[in-house]
Amino acid sequence: MPSENLRWETLEALKNSPKGKLKYSPDWREKGEDVLAGCIEVSSLSPLSGQILKRMSPRPLLKTCSLTSCVRDTSPGLSEDAAACGSLPISPRQISSPCSPPPLSIHAEEFSCQTVEEIKEGAVVSPEASVSSTPLISVPSPRATQVAGCIRMCEQKHKARAKKELSLRQEQQEQLVATVANRESEQLKRFEEFMELKQRQEYQSMRDMMEKETQESIGRQEKLREEHRHRMKILNLRLREMEQQRVREAELERQRQVEGRERHRAINAIQEEVLQLNQLLQPRPSTHTDHAPYITRGNQLCSQVSDVVPASADGQFPSVEDLTVAERALQEMRSLVRGLQDEAAQAAERKKREQEEEEEEKMRQAELKAQQEEQKKNAVLSAKEKTKKQGLQTGADDSTLKWYNALQDSANQCAQASEDLSKAKDMQMKKLKMELQKAATTPVSQIANSSGSPLKEAFEKIDKLLSGRPVTSAGKTVSTSLHPQGLEFVSYRLAEKFVKQGEEEVASNHSAAFPIGAVASGIMELHPKIGDLILAHLHKKCPYAVPHYPPMESGTSVEDYQRILGYRVEDSKVEGQDSFLKRMSGMIRLYAAIIQMRWPYNSKQGPHPHGLSHGWRWLAQILNMEPIADITATILFDFLEVCGNALMKQYRGQFWKLILLIIEEYFPRIEAVTSTGQMGSVTRLKQFLETSLRTKQISAPKSELGSAFFRS
Repeated sequence: MPSENLRWETLEALKNSPKGKLKYSPDWREKGEDVLAGCIEVSSLSPLSGQILKRMSPRPLLKTCSLTSCVRDTSPGLSEDAAACGSLPISPRQISSPCSPPPLSIHAEEFSCQTVEEIKEGAVVSPEASVSSTPLISVPSPRATQVAGCIRMCEQKHKARAKKELSLRQEQQEQLVATVANRESEQLKRFEEFMELKQRQEYQSMRDMMEKETQESIGRQEKLREEHRHRMKILNLRLREMEQQRVREAELERQRQVEGRERHRAINAIQEEVLQLNQLLQPRPSTHTDHAPYITRGNQLCSQVSDVVPASADGQFPSVEDLTVAERALQEMRSLVRGLQDEAAQAAERKKREQEEEEEEKMRQAELKAQQEEQKKNAVLSAKEKTKKQGLQTGADDSTLKWYNALQDSANQCAQASEDLSKAKDMQMKKLKMELQKAATTPVSQIANSSGSPLKEAFEKIDKLLSGRPVTSAGKTVSTSLHPQGLEFVSYRLAEKFVKQGEEEVASNHSAAFPIGAVASGIMELHPKIGDLILAHLHKKCPYAVPHYPPMESGTSVEDYQRILGYRVEDSKVEGQDSFLKRMSGMIRLYAAIIQMRWPYNSKQGPHPHGLSHGWRWLAQILNMEPIADITATILFDFLEVCGNALMKQYRGQFWKLILLIIEEYFPRIEAVTSTGQMGSVTRLKQFLETSLRTKQISAPKSELGSAFFRS
């Protein structure tokens, strides 16, 4: 400890001091010497000590002589001793020796250190006095004894004071050592506290560093975890993209196969037609044309087509180039047949000219017979007119029924062709069916009261879908080529949706008939099969659009017969007459709009697929049939209000004759079959006919569409 080091340093310093150099001797006790004798300085008298003693002594015994001379005068021994005392230092042991005289009666308190010093200084009078030739033994004088006693007392006093100072110094040293030890212990305690604080700080810093490293490690782990999640997300996206790419490739492959099969079927059909046309090139006995060049070229074309067909065998599909080659061969074969037919026609015409002269004479004779036959026909027609005046037909004629049945058969065949897709139970097929149905019905639902770009966009979507091109519907791309029965299914649903729009939308909003009729007319012109399906659905839901009044056959229940007439029957409950007439009115208005509307955006417009001639035929057939209460008046009014202006412009005088016939002859029949509570539709029809005949004008129907949509 620091206090112990200071203690030993203190002792070492005391040891090295002049008074601390103690000499140890084992014979101190035997010699009777004091232990501290070595630390006491040897006192010596100076040559001037005698003078000092003279001045201090009350009895001037030796006034003129020195201490040495006094001793020398007493006795030789004493003088010798005195000389020795005067020349040598006097020790306390010498002073207290038995040979010395008793001490002087000098009080120790009267002498001071200064007096002793003066005595020492005056002890030597002269150098000559301190030198003796021979040692003499002399008895000290009382003065010397007194001086020696004084010296002895002074030494004792100095010794006591030295002991006291030594003990005081020792106590001070002990206090100093204790203070230093306390201070060192405090410093040690502070040092230990400082070290403990430093250790705690190091521990805290170590713990903070470990916590920081832990947080950094957690942060790195979280970052790695986030990177892992990000990579997994990227991988999932890539997998999803790869799956979508695979699905697209599979879809493209399937579409390619479908297109390949279509090309294969087309090539087979072309080969069949080429072979059939080649049969027409064969010579006939009735013709006088040289068929050899046509037969040779026809055989070459058949060989070209036959060369293309085997290339598509063994599971391979023909390419577009193969189909192009086959189509070119077919076109050339057709041109050959037309050329041969033209030559045959020219030959027949030449032959006909030769025969005309021979037949002129026969014609003259035949004219007489023709006149007779004409008279007979006129008689038959007059007889029929008489029967008609007496009573009208109760149903459609045979040609109309045949056309009606043909349309229904076509619709049934289309429904049977798409039966697998319509009744699909596979989830994939169900999903495809829903997407195709949505792609077909959504554009039709958006037609009502539309014009311009929205109407054109709806028309283009329907046209693309029916053409087998992909169409986007509800964010998904779908095409009829995705399934072999896709086109039949879409055609059937599309026609059904058009008629449903007339049944619901046009029935509540009459102006909606014109945009729907314009789109339907354009679709019927580009896709005639859709036109037949629309008419078939229209005739099935509204037989009065044929016109046809279905008779009740034997074995048919009342509910089934009401459904045939167009009524809705649910849970043996038939809908009300007002609702029924409203639906029939909407479908008749749609039919009247279709036969007079044209799609104006077609670059090339041919004849209307179901134009005003069918409207004139429908009107004539209605007038040839017995009216039905409340129905005939309603459908006549709706038809003439929508289509009367177009019929007036097309047929002019004939139309007004027909209107006059309705007022004079047909309208009384309508009134005859109508009860008192059903006169509303009859009154509207009567007012319309009278106003039109009086003004000789039927106003064009009001529509938001431009005049470009109406057929001129």
